[in-house]
Amino acid sequence: MKVAIVGGGIGGLTTALMLHDAGMQVQVFESVSEVKPAGVGINLLPHAVKRLAKIGVLQDLYDVAIPTESLTFFSKFGQQIWTEPRGLAAGYQWPQFSIHRGELQVILHRTALARLGEQNVKTGHHFENYETGADGIVAQFRDTASQRIVEVKADVLIGADGIHSTVRERIHPEEGPPVWSGTVMWRATTEMEPFLGGKAMIMAGTPPHKFVCYPISIKTAEQGRSLVNWIADIRIGGPSPYKRENWTQRADMQTVLKYFQDWKFDWLDIPGLISKATTVYEYPLMDREPFASWTDGRATLLGDAAHPMYPMGSNGASQAILDAEAITNALLVEPDVERALARYENERRPATAAVVLANRESGPERVMKLADDLAPRGFDDIEQVIPYADRLAIAEQYKRLAGFDIATVNAE
Repeated sequence: MKVAIVGGGIGGLTTALMLHDAGMQVQVFESVSEVKPAGVGINLLPHAVKRLAKIGVLQDLYDVAIPTESLTFFSKFGQQIWTEPRGLAAGYQWPQFSIHRGELQVILHRTALARLGEQNVKTGHHFENYETGADGIVAQFRDTASQRIVEVKADVLIGADGIHSTVRERIHPEEGPPVWSGTVMWRATTEMEPFLGGKAMIMAGTPPHKFVCYPISIKTAEQGRSLVNWIADIRIGGPSPYKRENWTQRADMQTVLKYFQDWKFDWLDIPGLISKATTVYEYPLMDREPFASWTDGRATLLGDAAHPMYPMGSNGASQAILDAEAITNALLVEPDVERALARYENERRPATAAVVLANRESGPERVMKLADDLAPRGFDDIEQVIPYADRLAIAEQYKRLAGFDIATVNAE
C-alpha cells in the first residue's frame, strides 16, 4: 500500500514511521523548505510516549526532554488547589515528557529520513489538490523552489497539515476560519533557577486569567538550571483582532507583564520569569467545530487538521499520536481502503470530538475556576472549598475522557 502524507509535523511524521514499520510505502510532503526546531514547549502524556517508544525514539526523548513528575494547580494568590504525580512517579509504565516542540519534530524528522529515505521525506512541497479514482488517489503538490506541479499517486492521502489544513479545506470547502475563543495566549521560554524540584508543571489562576509553566530541557537541568516554557492566557473578548493567527507573531513583553505584575509567590516570581524571556510570541486561542466526517473517499485527516483543540490538559500532540496508531492499525486489518478509513474515523472522531468539547470547558483546569468562583479572595483550607473527592473526580474524569487514565494505559 502507498500512502502520501501532507504535513511533516508531529502527527504526520509519527504516522509515517508507524506505517513504514507496518510495511507500507510512505511519502511525506512538507510545505516549508527546511525543517527547523520552531515553536515552544509541549507535553507528551504516557499513552503517547508508549506509542513513540514502539517506533524506537524513547531514548531520543530522554536525551532532550524533562520527564515530568508532578502537576499542580494554584490559585491566583499562589495557593495550592490540587497536586498529583505524573508519568513514572504516578505509576505509569511510561514517562510524561515536557519537551520543546521543535526538538520533538527534529527527532521524528531525523528518524524518518533514516528509515524512509530522503527521497520519501520531501520539503518545499505545498499541497494543491487531489483527485480520487477507482484504483487510487492522485495528489498535486507545488514544488516551491521550481513552482512546477508534481503529481503523486497513492492508495491513501492523509492530511496532517494543521489547523489551517489545505486538505481539510478541500474536503470541507464551506467551513470558514477557525473559531476564536476570545482569549490571547503569550508563549515564551526563560532560563532560570529550578522551581519545585525542577520537574514540575504548574498552572495558576483561572482559565480567563491563567499562567502555565514547566521546564523542557534535560540538558539545561544537568547544568543546574531550568529552561522553562511558559504560557500566559488573558480573555479579551470581542471579535478576533487577528486576520490570520500564526505561532511566529511577536509580542511586547510589557503587554504580558501588566496582567501578572502582582503574581509573586514564595515558590515562583512570575513577573520575574516573564521579564527574563528573550522573545515572546502571541497567539489567539482557536479551535474548530468537530465535523461529522473527516474522510472523502481515499483522503482523510489527522491531528490538528482533523480536531484542533484548546491546549487544556496538555493533550493536543498526544491525540495526534493516537490518531497515527489508529490509522495504521485500520489500514493493516482492513484491505479495502475506504472501509479502513471508516474504521479509523469511527474510532478516533468521537473520542477527539469529546476532548475538543471538554477543553472548551477548560478540561481538568476547571478545578481552578471552581476554586476562584467559590473563594475569589483566596482560602485557608482548600478542603473547605472543594473536598478532595471532588477535585480527584475532575482530574480522573478528564484522564478517562482523553484516554490516559493509568489503568487503561498500563493495561493496553
